[in-house]
Amino acid sequence: MSKTEAPDPAMADSPPKRSRVITWLLIGLPLWLVVSGGSALWYYFHQQENEAQIESARFARTVSTKMLADDLNKIVNVIGERNGSSETAAKNLSRTASMIEGLLGPSNTGYDVRREEGPADWPLLHVTLKGKSPDAATVWVITSYDSKPGSPGVESNATGLAATLAAAQALAGDTTDLNVCFVLLPHANDPESPLLETSAKLLGLTESKGLVKTMLYIESMGAGESLWLSSRDADSPALALNHGLGQVHGADVICLNDDLDFSSILFETGLPAVRVATRNQILPDDPDDAPPAAAVVAASAGRLVELIRRCAHL
Repeated sequence: MSKTEAPDPAMADSPPKRSRVITWLLIGLPLWLVVSGGSALWYYFHQQENEAQIESARFARTVSTKMLADDLNKIVNVIGERNGSSETAAKNLSRTASMIEGLLGPSNTGYDVRREEGPADWPLLHVTLKGKSPDAATVWVITSYDSKPGSPGVESNATGLAATLAAAQALAGDTTDLNVCFVLLPHANDPESPLLETSAKLLGLTESKGLVKTMLYIESMGAGESLWLSSRDADSPALALNHGLGQVHGADVICLNDDLDFSSILFETGLPAVRVATRNQILPDDPDDAPPAAAVVAASAGRLVELIRRCAHL
């Protein structure tokens, strides 16, 4: 006969292994859910931040920061005040027109630069990026190359001019659906200049090209990377294309002067005009002589390039 072994007292007192597993699951599973959920949230927001930085960098790379910095320096520091208020400022306005023709012309960017004689003997300069549907409505990109009296006009409008030139250069090799016409005006910031006559000349130019899809008026591009779009026409097509590029602001927020500022004049034409900038308008007493970082203007100019591309597709 075999003997029956007596149970080990230590074994009898220890809990079953199964109960230990359940205990660890009850403690560990909620902790794992908290840690993994927190990690997932951190990863999501970290990715969102990285994607925003990558997108911003992508916009900035569509233009040459070095070239833009050089153009901005020439406009503000080498040329300076640009208007008809004095002999020196008038010569500088002519020098700016020559600079634009050289930068965009056949020997540099390759555009055929056209001159339209404007009021007070300074030209409206324009170039056209031809689209695949040339008979369709045209996208107009408009800026000015003058400044207010007594100022080098950094935000009104050296940054707008530099950003528009950079956009025209960046888009020179594009194939868009619609024609894109860039127009550079000699009068917009000097209140004593022929603003209404200049706008009438611009309207005559747009009428000669047929239908207008949208009209982007560019100024004050140095206050930040994000674009401010504003219009008195809530249905203007460009406003709906601003996703990821900036924000839409009411015209009353940005048009702080009287209705003789140039964006307000364009708003009154009945055309789908939109002011594109990075801040509200410069007031007459605001200082406007400190150039912003070229990288900031390059980033906002890159967003302008993307906005033009979106506007120029059917």
